[in-house]
Amino acid sequence: MIPWLHDYIKDVLGLDLRLLRYITSRAGVACIFAFAVSLIVGPAVIRRLIAMKIGQPVRSAEEVHKLAELHGNKAGTPTMGGVMIVVTVLLSVILFAELSNPLVWVVLFVFLGMGAVGMVDDYWKVVRKDSRGISASTKIFAQLSVAICAAIFLFLYPATSDYIRELHLPFHKGAVIEDMGWWCMPFFVIVIVGCSNAVNLTDGLDGLAIGCSVTVALAYAAFCYLVGNQQLGEKYLLIPHSPYAGELTIVCLALVGAALGFLWFNCHPAKVFMGDTGSLALGGAFATLAICSKHEAVLIIVGGVFVMEAASVILQVGSFKLRGKRIFRMSPIHHHFELKGWHESQVIVRFWMLSLLCALFGLATLKLR
Repeated sequence: MIPWLHDYIKDVLGLDLRLLRYITSRAGVACIFAFAVSLIVGPAVIRRLIAMKIGQPVRSAEEVHKLAELHGNKAGTPTMGGVMIVVTVLLSVILFAELSNPLVWVVLFVFLGMGAVGMVDDYWKVVRKDSRGISASTKIFAQLSVAICAAIFLFLYPATSDYIRELHLPFHKGAVIEDMGWWCMPFFVIVIVGCSNAVNLTDGLDGLAIGCSVTVALAYAAFCYLVGNQQLGEKYLLIPHSPYAGELTIVCLALVGAALGFLWFNCHPAKVFMGDTGSLALGGAFATLAICSKHEAVLIIVGGVFVMEAASVILQVGSFKLRGKRIFRMSPIHHHFELKGWHESQVIVRFWMLSLLCALFGLATLKLR
């Protein structure tokens, strides 16, 4: 919208407001706009969710034992607050991004698609008064459908086809694989579905997932800007270049603004939970941003907390099935530390610090080549 407004003012009034064309300017304003809208509409959204009785079901003592005592006061807290994140990001991107950019649309598609899957899951949890929501098979099928559509588009769209097939790894100059061929599609699907579920698993304490999301979004704002800037990225840092990737900086900072705005209400003690609506949408967006900026592998570093949470679940389940023994007191791992005696706020802040360090290390890989 803003780029179009700039062109209109220039053509009709003869004024060249170049500030409206700069990615950095539009990204900064998009962040502030998303944050401000979240603060303004947040109280109304929370009141509406309470009026609709969309409260968070809490697992029983038979299911989670001592954790039920620690989280018992969270029962009834409105969930599905991720709608606020989705709407504010969408508004910011429509207003401030160049809408002719194909990468912007594919990120929005995955973001909205995963958000829709999460919304259905949250709705069923509330209707059934059960924390399980829709079946795991249905949820995975829906996530795979969204991811496959995005992968096919990136693979076939002429403007992105050659660039998107490259595989880049941190600490390595140039592409490790210059053309993955059709194998890039299942690779993209795994990245998108895996990341969306990893963020979903992290969303178990007040502000934990959304706080870590801020650091990941900031890191990918830097990656996207540099990948879109040929002089800084390709020539100086020796990273891949795409003329379309720079515009994703606006999407990243819109995510930052929306996340900070949501954190205002989600910090301990939370007034609202994002639910699967927010966590699946954020995870899908991060994965697609990583793919579009050709920094998929770095997502393992930048999103280290999300990886740690998902890995703890995989290890716990695998160990119990193979050996009949548990590695952690409970998974995901943030519950393990709770049961060890850490206060909820201690777990949250320490994981935030770890997420910040992971993001900084991920950015450091730009020079370590």
